[in-house]
Amino acid sequence: MLRVAQRWSAAEAVTAPSRATRASLRLSISLSREYSGLSRRPLASSLLTERLVRSQHGQRARKSLLEGSHVFFSTSAVDKTKDEDKESAVEPDAKKGSRMSEIRRLFNLYEPEKKPLMISMGALGISTAVTMAVPFGIGKIMDVVTAADGAAQLPTVAGALAGLFVVGSIANVIRIDVTNMIGERITVRLRQATYESIMKQELGFFDSSRTGELVNRLSADTTLVGKVLSDNFAQGFRSVGQAIGSVTMLFVTCPKLGMIMLSIVPPIAIGAVSYGRFVKKLTTQVQTRLSEATEIAEEKLANIRVVRWFAKEEHETKVHDVKVNEVLELARKRSIASATFFGGVDFAVKMSMLAVLGYGGQMVADGVLTSGELTSFLMYTLYVGFSSAGLSSFYSELMKGVGASSRIFELLAREPQIRSLQNWSALPQPFTGRIQFEDVRFQYPTRPDSEIFAGLNLDVKPNETIALVGPSGCGKSSVIGLLARFYELDREGCSGRILLDGTDIANLNPTELRNIIGAVSQEPPLFACSIRDNIAYGCQHDATMEEIVEAAKAANAHDFIMSFPDQYDTVVGERGQALSGGQKQRVAIARALIKKPKILILDEATSALDPESEHLVQSAIDRAKINRTAILVAHRLSTIKSADRIAVIFDGQVVEQGTFEQLAAHEDSVFSQVVLHGQH
Repeated sequence: MLRVAQRWSAAEAVTAPSRATRASLRLSISLSREYSGLSRRPLASSLLTERLVRSQHGQRARKSLLEGSHVFFSTSAVDKTKDEDKESAVEPDAKKGSRMSEIRRLFNLYEPEKKPLMISMGALGISTAVTMAVPFGIGKIMDVVTAADGAAQLPTVAGALAGLFVVGSIANVIRIDVTNMIGERITVRLRQATYESIMKQELGFFDSSRTGELVNRLSADTTLVGKVLSDNFAQGFRSVGQAIGSVTMLFVTCPKLGMIMLSIVPPIAIGAVSYGRFVKKLTTQVQTRLSEATEIAEEKLANIRVVRWFAKEEHETKVHDVKVNEVLELARKRSIASATFFGGVDFAVKMSMLAVLGYGGQMVADGVLTSGELTSFLMYTLYVGFSSAGLSSFYSELMKGVGASSRIFELLAREPQIRSLQNWSALPQPFTGRIQFEDVRFQYPTRPDSEIFAGLNLDVKPNETIALVGPSGCGKSSVIGLLARFYELDREGCSGRILLDGTDIANLNPTELRNIIGAVSQEPPLFACSIRDNIAYGCQHDATMEEIVEAAKAANAHDFIMSFPDQYDTVVGERGQALSGGQKQRVAIARALIKKPKILILDEATSALDPESEHLVQSAIDRAKINRTAILVAHRLSTIKSADRIAVIFDGQVVEQGTFEQLAAHEDSVFSQVVLHGQH
């Protein structure tokens, strides 16, 4: 029965477009992301060429990434509406754990590398021991040379020292190789786990996140952590061993001079802690600014045609320069701090050596020390200085790693806001394709003050084609997003049920649910790979060439594909830019059909096409709808007329339903005003 709404006021006509702009833009992006199974283009492209390692070793590694990470961060960022919240969907919690817990969490990444780490530490111990023997050996050589019968002993002492050098060099080769591979494996596992965590997040997370921010964490942050846990870690332990050995030898050689040398340790230690804290803070700021610069570059390069149309090249260059210069300014502060600290360490070491040389020279003159012992002591003094600088550098680099790793662990610890059950309900068999929306109330997590649906009810019969129409921003695409469970209804401001053949989709496995739904949007996102790979992407198994060709023929795409020199191996370019709009749509339809979906969704799939392309695409759509439940989001009359039934959405509800003829017969209906007369 036709229901005519009488609520089209002038005030609502004014406010509708603003809501429409937000809803249309967000839903267009959302559909293109999720129906392709990915978050955004830079991450999506890599999924076609990379697979996560699923070995037992990899699983243990994944567990170790989260082990000790007791700080779970608030997910309320996706519920904020201010523009500044877009900077990061996972801002660090103000009450993070202590610095030691952060360091401990970072070191947990070594868990799968216990055996290689033991080998590396063993080789490091040998090479450090050899290094510590050098001053002692040189001191002995000097004493031998100055002795009366020293010439006879010199070859023996020098030969022993040469043998130690050979052993130390071999140990260094082993240490460097093993340590480097430890760092590389940690970086790979971090990237895999971070990417996996990103891909599992709900769509609201991506509504609130910047692509550049996520990509920067996935690349720059993981690389920095891997470097800290390989080269820096090895150098830190080397400095520790060298410092302990040098201090010990100082006191063995001359306790009095040892006390003079150790006087520089407390101020250096205090300075190192302060410097490390400052570097950690700056590193977090640098990584954030780099993320912002990456986001700007990624967004503008992806939309370079828009930039060119509006002649904004110079403007965008300046905007990017501002962000890069902010990074440079932070780097300048870090450079000044580094120069001041390490310059101070160098000065303290040199002054202590001067004191040792003066006091030690007097002891040699008095016969308390030999010249060889003083030489050894001075070399150990240098070692203490080098070790102090090395430990300071290790601590500052460690703080950089802590700053970068905390950004990664925020993503790893973030639980997706998607309902999860241990025992999912099975899809009814045989599945008929009936869809029911029961009193659905919905608002987007990023816009909690804007209600999209206020008690929406809709019943789509099996194998029926229904067209959703209404003013822009009324929620047509939101129906699709809810049906695919991109957003949940079990949160504040949302309620109601969505049923498939009588089963609440909240009780269905989201992956299985989306496997029975095929979708084509107005601007279908294609990946920068071959047509074959783009079509096969819709299949859950490795699609055969026969399946790909069959889907292409059903989508009226086979003929134009075969006209290309490389045919199905033709690379479509970034976002399918090598294809026309109609060709992209037909490839997208083929991608949706290859999965043989029970439900087909077409979100304004023909609205931006020329008449010839529209005819070919519409013909493919008409064939695709056979024996399937189909939902059309449409503005064009030709598409609307092809539906079995039309549902008019207005003011958060379905206010009218009927055939085209039934709805068009009423001049005062919302359908007539919005669709036929364009009053929206």
